[in-house]
Amino acid sequence: MKLSTFTDYSLRVLLYLATRPQRRATIAEIGAAFAISEHHLTKVVHFLAKQGWLASVRGRGGGLTLGRPASDIVVGHVVRDTEGPIRPAECFDETRNHCCLAPVCQLRDVMGEAVAAFHAVLDRYTLQDLVGDRAALSQVLFPAGRAET
Repeated sequence: MKLSTFTDYSLRVLLYLATRPQRRATIAEIGAAFAISEHHLTKVVHFLAKQGWLASVRGRGGGLTLGRPASDIVVGHVVRDTEGPIRPAECFDETRNHCCLAPVCQLRDVMGEAVAAFHAVLDRYTLQDLVGDRAALSQVLFPAGRAET
């Protein structure tokens, strides 16, 4: 199972914001921390804001913050929102399924069980769980010498 770059970046943005929830961050700051293009992050941030995962304040002193407490952001929900339906094989897409084995194949059931297990694990964790050691995350994300706003 490989998550898309969009999901990866979405989780990174949320982790960044959850590490220091008392302050706002900019797309430029987040991009610099992860060496990610601001252009890509703009799309991610727009999506996350539409979903309510983060809030955006425009103007002087503006920036990004979490849209709800980190303890209310379930990792599995974020992954489902960013990935959409997970289709590990052709037979999971009814409109594009041309596999001749589909009517008798047991693999679909096994793969379906694996996807359900994947989601079940992610659903056990919140963003708060992932930022439990804020001091260590801060050392990586906010090294000494990097200007903070």
